Amino acid sequence: MKPHELSRRELAHMIDSTLIKPGATKNEIIKLCTEAKQYEFACAVVNPYYVPLARHILEASTVKLCSTVGFPLGATLPEIKANEARRLIELGAEELDMVINISALKSKDYKTVTQDIQAVVTTAKRLNPNTTIKAIIETGLLTDTEKTKACQLAKQAKADYVKTSTGLLGGNATVKDVKLMRKTVGNEMGVKAAGGIRTLKDALAMIQAGANRIGTSTAKKIIQKIPKNN
Repeated sequence: MKPHELSRRELAHMIDSTLIKPGATKNEIIKLCTEAKQYEFACAVVNPYYVPLARHILEASTVKLCSTVGFPLGATLPEIKANEARRLIELGAEELDMVINISALKSKDYKTVTQDIQAVVTTAKRLNPNTTIKAIIETGLLTDTEKTKACQLAKQAKADYVKTSTGLLGGNATVKDVKLMRKTVGNEMGVKAAGGIRTLKDALAMIQAGANRIGTSTAKKIIQKIPKNN
C-alpha cells in the first residue's frame, strides 16, 4: 500500500503521539492520552514520571504506553538504563524508546554500545516478552557511516526498531536518513522517524522512505487532515 492510500485508521496505527518536553504539565499529559484513545494511535509517549498517570488513562484501550530510557543524552550507565527499563515495565509501559550511548558510538566503542542496548532489551523482555524496544541513534549527531553502524549494532542487540532522534537535540528526521536506516536494517526491524514531523506531508514522506512508525507531537493535527470516512 502506498502512503497516499492509507486510511485515517491505518495511519493512526503508525503514529506515536508524543509529549516529552521538560515543561509538560499533568493536564497536557491527560489531553495527550485522551486524544490517543480517541484517534487510536499506536502509542502515547511520555516521560517516566507520567507513566502511572498515562497507564490509568489508557487502560482498556488499544493504545500502547511508551516511555523513555536514558533521555535525552544516552550517556547513562547500562545498568542504570536497565533498571529504568525494569521499573517502567513494572509501572505498565509496553514500549521503550531508549537513547543509545552516542559518545561510545562516536568513539568506536561498539562493544559498549551493543551491551548498552542489550541491557535494556534483555531486562524489559524478561518481564514482558511483548515489550517493543526502539533504539534512538540521534542521526543529527552522526555521519552516514556512524548511522549505518548504529543501526547494525541495534539490530545485533535485538532491538525492535531504530529511531532517528529524540527530537530534543536539534536533529530532525530526514527522508535521506530514513532511507539509509531502512536499507541497513532490512525488513527484519522497524524504523521510527521522529523529530520535526509536524504535517501530514511530513509523515507520508517518511513512510514513503521506509518508516513504519512516526513520532510526533502534532498527531491530532496530522490525523485530522484525513477525512473520517477514509
